[in-house]
Amino acid sequence: MLKKDKEKVFGGDWTEEQLREFLTAESYDGTDQDYLAAIRAYRHMLPETFAAYIALYKAEGHNLEAKGADGKTLFETMNGHTQGQEYASILKAAMA
Repeated sequence: MLKKDKEKVFGGDWTEEQLREFLTAESYDGTDQDYLAAIRAYRHMLPETFAAYIALYKAEGHNLEAKGADGKTLFETMNGHTQGQEYASILKAAMA
């Protein structure tokens, strides 16, 4: 069974304050909070907004290689989605 790629994507200009709201996420099952925060941003942002988010995420010291409950990294999760390759590329560039 295939999972949905992206859920909701919101366009427009995002303020730094709005991006910061996506820097934290609560984990209810022990999943890395950095993973959850970045995945939530990925699901809601257009690529150009996500690039700004990842720059802030990295600058704030969040883990670009965080893993989900399934053991996949952020990059592996995004790259595995049909519509996720551009997002995965943004993440990979930030990791370089």
